[in-house]
Amino acid sequence: MKIKSFHGLVLLCLFNTMVHAQKIQATYSSSSFAGPFSGKVILYLSKELHSPKDAVDNIPSFCCFAITVKDIQPNSPVVFDDAAIYFPVKLSDIERGEYYAQVVWDRNTGGRNIGSCPDNMFNASVKFNFTKKIKQTFLIKCDSVIPNPTFVEVPFMKELKAHSDLLTAFYHRETTVDGAVNLPAEYYTDPSRKFPVEFVVLGYGGDYHWNSEDTLKAWPLDSFPCIRVFLDGNCPWGHSTYANSVNTGPWGDALVNEFIPALEKKFRCNGARFVSGHSSGGWSSLWLQVNYPKTFAGCWSSSPDPVDFRNYEMIDIYKEKNMFYDQDSSLRVDGAIAGYSGMPWIFFKDDYRIENVLWRGEQYWSWNAVWGGKLSNGLPENICDPNTGIIDSVVASHWKNYDISLILRTNWNELQPELDNKIRITAGNSDNYSLDKSVKLLESEMKKLNAKMEFVYYPGDHFTVWTNPTFVVDGQHFLAQKYVEWLKLHPESKK
Repeated sequence: MKIKSFHGLVLLCLFNTMVHAQKIQATYSSSSFAGPFSGKVILYLSKELHSPKDAVDNIPSFCCFAITVKDIQPNSPVVFDDAAIYFPVKLSDIERGEYYAQVVWDRNTGGRNIGSCPDNMFNASVKFNFTKKIKQTFLIKCDSVIPNPTFVEVPFMKELKAHSDLLTAFYHRETTVDGAVNLPAEYYTDPSRKFPVEFVVLGYGGDYHWNSEDTLKAWPLDSFPCIRVFLDGNCPWGHSTYANSVNTGPWGDALVNEFIPALEKKFRCNGARFVSGHSSGGWSSLWLQVNYPKTFAGCWSSSPDPVDFRNYEMIDIYKEKNMFYDQDSSLRVDGAIAGYSGMPWIFFKDDYRIENVLWRGEQYWSWNAVWGGKLSNGLPENICDPNTGIIDSVVASHWKNYDISLILRTNWNELQPELDNKIRITAGNSDNYSLDKSVKLLESEMKKLNAKMEFVYYPGDHFTVWTNPTFVVDGQHFLAQKYVEWLKLHPESKK
């Protein structure tokens, strides 16, 4: 999940329907891309953010507009006006005043976020004054290119980019599964020793490059030295969740069958594998444990994205008719302070509308891409109409293939021997996105099946739950217990 805030948005974008918009023309230089360009072009405007394309997790304290163009040559202008897809209002309706402006031409070369995707063309932020001179035209020239991120290795933090035949065939371009490998001190002091591995899947918006130059040694599983691998799941549609999907590709198989063998060939691993993660990483870790039960010896899933689609942030997507409005016509809350009953900071309607403009790489587009089917135009199915919020029941039926609760309930007799005692799921008891409610629904279903799974709830919300002094300790202790059990079955691995 991601934080979103409505702070200042109303002040930024008060409507003014009696005037026409000034036009904004945008070009890109031949030095940034030889062309021609076809695809999406995004305009970002903000009174507050000096570099609006870099807004953290798309906090909507800015206005954005999108157009789709074809075969545009360098230095040939494209025009943003009221025909552009918009959030929250048309260009003519934004409040008059000064705005920082940036344009990004999305070449979609593989990066998750349009504003940071490598090779995308953009401009250094410029400032425009929108006045009542309605015939005024502004020009933006994009002559900069977003660079590829770099990873600086240090003794205890290494980068692994494992070539994937599976994903390369899917995307028709060289594709790797990447991660940051954190080594324990004992990796060097005891050069003959092999170690268990914990795969930590970062949440939505995470990036394994954050670990570049990190000098910290890997912390142990209780007293057991451990290699820790940080995975971010980033793909062109957002977070892959390491699930196989018709839109995002076979990320689960690529991780298990290509990345893990490459890891174990390069580093001294003893074959004991564990998986953990928070938020989208929590969903990913649980998905991996359920779908590759023999690969992983234990899972700690923390505050996972919806694990039962009968409670998709308080919405039953199989029965409800509208994503934006409750049955009493009130707006459905997306994020709230201190849980569902707290003060809302954003609603589903606004979240979906801004993602409709930014179109790929955002949270809900991620879920559409992973959990839904593919349309005839090559785009992912959308669970709801982005303008009305009406839920598509056919798409909802496709999502059943990724409903973890439904998968467990349907296949428990087959899965039980491999999954009993391997799974721990935790959540804050006042999750900002009501994800704890979905976890509790899963817990009730697992109790009916006498499944041996741990469900634990801590004081706190989606973010502050980490401040609980025993939260991490308890989770790591669970994985350490699973390692002890694994060692009993693999005595040859003891050191």
